Amino acid sequence: MSPKHVIFKKVSRDKSVAVYMAKRDFVDHCDVVDPVDGVILIDPVQLKGKKVYVMLSCTFRYGRQDMDVMGVAFRRDLFLVTRQVYPELQDKEKLTHTKIQQKLLRKLGDNAFPFFFEVRKKQNQLSKCAVEFEVKAFCGENQDDKIDKQSSVRLTIRKIQHSPENTKLVPVAETTFEFLMSEKPLHVKLSLPKETFYHGEPVPVNVEITNSSSRNIKDISVSVEQVTNVVLYSNDKYVKSVAKEETNDSVPSGTSLKKDYTLYPLLAHNKDRRGLALDGRLKHEDTNLASSSIVKQEVLKEVQGMLVSYKVIVRMIGLQQEASEGHGGGGSHGRIWIDCK
Repeated sequence: MSPKHVIFKKVSRDKSVAVYMAKRDFVDHCDVVDPVDGVILIDPVQLKGKKVYVMLSCTFRYGRQDMDVMGVAFRRDLFLVTRQVYPELQDKEKLTHTKIQQKLLRKLGDNAFPFFFEVRKKQNQLSKCAVEFEVKAFCGENQDDKIDKQSSVRLTIRKIQHSPENTKLVPVAETTFEFLMSEKPLHVKLSLPKETFYHGEPVPVNVEITNSSSRNIKDISVSVEQVTNVVLYSNDKYVKSVAKEETNDSVPSGTSLKKDYTLYPLLAHNKDRRGLALDGRLKHEDTNLASSSIVKQEVLKEVQGMLVSYKVIVRMIGLQQEASEGHGGGGSHGRIWIDCK
């Protein structure tokens, strides 16, 4: 094998089966998804005449594994695909799809067999709620047998989604507020330079405020909020701020403000926060905030498990000043906000 290629390997406890994979991240390119492929190495002596199967599973988990007690599992299989690899049902040449598989088969010998799956679902993670992908190899008399942990091997994989950048679409949101006892309105416009931002990229936000009202605007804040909809079982919605800038900027009555703010929605700044949706994690590798979900029209939202989106929100306080002859008074205020998805 070329030293440039990293091969992931996992062997069962009794050494009967082993899984070899060239990668564990598989990208959804919107119109096509990277297939899941690899090679299974078997030991015919340890198998003792049993068959060998490989399974690709996508599971929605809505509770910790230690909560699976008394026969109740807090999980739901979104799909399971199982294929027999030994004894092979087709020639190896028909089942071999990649150059890495060809190299592995030549290196591992006659007891190595290729496998190939197509992936169809999205992966995100929310606290103890997650959509998980896994490749499992096991042996048995048939594929419905209870799987022996000694003769099986499990390898977690990760499906990530790539969004091509669309420079033509510029997100803009604007609104006009009309206050009681004020003849003229407050106009607020919020815009982003582009629609797609990649992990680690700063988010510049342009805020334009034209205050023709009689109120004074103060305490302007801008934030990026992550919105996670758990659509599979309860339609729960979780909204968490992942980046925020609070300022003392003000816009007195009869004035305007045009200013750029820069936000950094990074997991590194939210390590201690609970309830955030994350991209899948492999072992102790680092990860990112969950990518936005791209839902194709022909796919039901329920089979996605969780849908993640982000929005930028600007908030401010509109302060109404009141004064009587001889002394000043406190007055009243109202909170104002506008969001841009």
